[in-house]
Amino acid sequence: MIEVLAGLVSGIVSGTGMGGGTILILFLSVFLEFNQHTAQATNLVFFIPTSIAAIIVNIKEKNINWKVAIYISITGIIGAIIGAIIAGKTDVNNLKKYFGYFLAIIAIHEIYSLTKKYIIRKKTHNKINIK
Repeated sequence: MIEVLAGLVSGIVSGTGMGGGTILILFLSVFLEFNQHTAQATNLVFFIPTSIAAIIVNIKEKNINWKVAIYISITGIIGAIIGAIIAGKTDVNNLKKYFGYFLAIIAIHEIYSLTKKYIIRKKTHNKINIK
């Protein structure tokens, strides 16, 4: 049952373009106790059909900048090959730590961005009320 929940939640988040794979890797490594290499590789297989579904919807909605998409796809493929080679040669415990660091950096960035937006919105709102 946890697999169904992990797939559903990760698919929804992936469909929004926010990185459902991160959630899937956490589910696989924490709840299903997959080692980090297996969790990350399983996530890559999960990514193929979910991204195809999201691409189809976004093509219909005309949300894709094809020039940028082609450029980042080509360079992303090169980066994925390099990353897979590095991950395959990295000790599983270190890989888990690096993934944790990555998540912490993303969390800090998101908290900072949201706080900054909140402060700007509050200042703007106060200026409107003062006038």
